[in-house]
Amino acid sequence: MALKPEPTAPFHSVQYALRVLETVSRHGGGVTDVQIAREAGLPVAHLSSLLLMLRREGYVEQVADGAYVIGDSLVLLGSGLTRREALEAKLQETLTELRDSVGAAVYISRYIDGEVKITQFADGPRTPKVNEWVDFRSAAHASAVGKCLLTQLDQNGRRDHLSRHKIARLTSRTITSERILFSKLDSQPATVPVLDLQEYAVGTVCAAVPLTAGSAVGCLALSLPIEHAHRLRAAADTLNRRAAPVVLSLAI
Repeated sequence: MALKPEPTAPFHSVQYALRVLETVSRHGGGVTDVQIAREAGLPVAHLSSLLLMLRREGYVEQVADGAYVIGDSLVLLGSGLTRREALEAKLQETLTELRDSVGAAVYISRYIDGEVKITQFADGPRTPKVNEWVDFRSAAHASAVGKCLLTQLDQNGRRDHLSRHKIARLTSRTITSERILFSKLDSQPATVPVLDLQEYAVGTVCAAVPLTAGSAVGCLALSLPIEHAHRLRAAADTLNRRAAPVVLSLAI
């Protein structure tokens, strides 16, 4: 299934971060930011924000002389049978921190074997997850998660999905025209969160941003009850800015 071109952010930052991790991994005794910049081909000014993110996520550590070495998170994700468990634990920790940061339930969704699947989420008493009153696999045309995943497919991929999951009116705001839906998906800016303003469920608003790691199609999303709709755009912007560590975990 062909994919549309990858969005520009936060994915370029993730590509740069992977270069940084490769450089740090080659220097077991530590490496300075100047040397990292030279070997990775990055300006020092751009490198500082990447190193800050990598330190915060535990992928690198700074030792006493200021050099950088690989961190515990990268060691845990190295190899062996526990790699998947370590990755899931790292993603769950990141999601929990993100939930608290945006004040909303957050989700990772993937498009696997032609189906929409929520693979991980973080909710809480003050940040309840959305009530899945219609199976998400059948509601890609209406939910922020589904629309975000569909934007990453080409026309044939979208039509294949909708041939198996017919468009249905879930609320008065649901788009039921394939032509209008595809037009909105095509006009969706790659770096702007996809919104669901009570299209999937009355009383709930959602936002989603793409998480493309290699050929995989995925997204990071949040949901809010309608009484907190005034916070949606700010929360969505935070979600977009904080997507890089999630993409990085998926890419490693």
